[in-house]
Amino acid sequence: MCPCQNGVTNEQPAEKSEMVQVPLNGSTSAHSVASTAAATNGVNGHANGANGAANGSAPRPQRPVNPYAPRASDFLSNVSNFKIIESTLREGEQFANAFFDTKTKIAIAKALDAFGVEYIELTSPAASEQSRRDCEEICKLGLKAKILTHIRCHMDDARIAVETGVDGVDVVIGTSSFLREFSHGKDMAYITKTAIEVINYVKSKGIEVRFSSEDSFRSDLVDLLSIYQTVDRIGVNRVGIADTVGCANPRQVYDLVRTLRGVVSCDIEVHLHNDTGMAIANAYCALEAGATHIDTSVLGIGERVGITPLGGLVACLYAANPEYVKSKYNLPMLREIENLVAEAVEVNVPYNNPITGYCAFTHKAGIHAKAILNNPSTYEILKPEDFGLTRYVSIGHRLTGWNAVKSRVEQLGLKLTDEEIKDVTAKIKELADVRTQSMDDVDTLLRVYHSGIQSGELAVGQKEALDRLLRKHREGTLTRSSSPSPTRA
Repeated sequence: MCPCQNGVTNEQPAEKSEMVQVPLNGSTSAHSVASTAAATNGVNGHANGANGAANGSAPRPQRPVNPYAPRASDFLSNVSNFKIIESTLREGEQFANAFFDTKTKIAIAKALDAFGVEYIELTSPAASEQSRRDCEEICKLGLKAKILTHIRCHMDDARIAVETGVDGVDVVIGTSSFLREFSHGKDMAYITKTAIEVINYVKSKGIEVRFSSEDSFRSDLVDLLSIYQTVDRIGVNRVGIADTVGCANPRQVYDLVRTLRGVVSCDIEVHLHNDTGMAIANAYCALEAGATHIDTSVLGIGERVGITPLGGLVACLYAANPEYVKSKYNLPMLREIENLVAEAVEVNVPYNNPITGYCAFTHKAGIHAKAILNNPSTYEILKPEDFGLTRYVSIGHRLTGWNAVKSRVEQLGLKLTDEEIKDVTAKIKELADVRTQSMDDVDTLLRVYHSGIQSGELAVGQKEALDRLLRKHREGTLTRSSSPSPTRA
């Protein structure tokens, strides 16, 4: 599973004005390109079937530097060979705050396409007349991404869907006892018969078709494998597993996908809800077990608390193989996409959101700051510059360290010895015990301290002299601000 990037504190995030920007070109990243010799599966351009990796006499690969890279033993792993089905315009429409007009849908679709997702999934055109018109409009945009729509396993829905011009149809029906009894009321014989009819119809139109069970993890395993084998035999492009209620854990996901990988030759898609906070970890484990496609939405929006978030999944997979992820996606666009969707659904990007959160690349503790200034990889598994972002070291607080203050002194072009920097750092801590200091506060203190040292009015350890200089500075600032402005004749 993917490691966490940063710890989360209970303190309020500092203002950006309280932070030191750290240059991006001073250190070497610890990330390295992982070996991609692991075999893959499926029928759409994948190398191997479900029965294992190919034998060969290639030399033994060196141990990868990146500890989160796929292991050679994960011969089914698709961590470095996957596709994203972006469902903001389908699952995301089920989010409580969501209402996307046509203009917004087109903007989101274009942004996702520019980011590089392989598929964009839209609400069923059978849902409403406007949904049908929007589907047709987006299909006419000429995007590089394939356009899918998500329908019930019903011939009427299938006929409407194929008429919109989509590249593929995602068919779904509930298979758990809960949904069979309390939702559609059909038995497995009916589900199988209808699935065959709908899949054959969609295939006859020359477009992709996926069949997915709903509530897969509460469905009978024999029922699941039976219907998946049936649709695989008639040529479905993908079968889908859905953790519809977010009840699965990574081990359960791995076991089910691995079992399914052994009985079907087509691609495997997973749709994972986040009710217990497992969606990203579950998606990663699904890829390790042989899944080929992951459903996401921007910021994870969707029914209830939503599904696997696009940015979080990208962060997790970047940690495993940064060069592969950078080659697939326009990573600096992620923040723009998240801001676009956040504004559309009237929410804020969470402060601890992977990659784009306010605190994602902010460092505060003194020992962290020292290491980050020497080599960012000490406390960062993600490189902010790869996402068009910048790291910051917050220094106006009681946890600050003199190395972080030294970096700010150098940025301001001031000349202070290490002993002097340690002395002024002690003053910052003293003031920060009363209240957090803004960057302007810190900069003022550093300049006053530097001026006092240069003029000889101040020396290391002279607290009273420094307090006097700070008082003098404040009084002079107040006098200038209260003086009347000159009047014109």
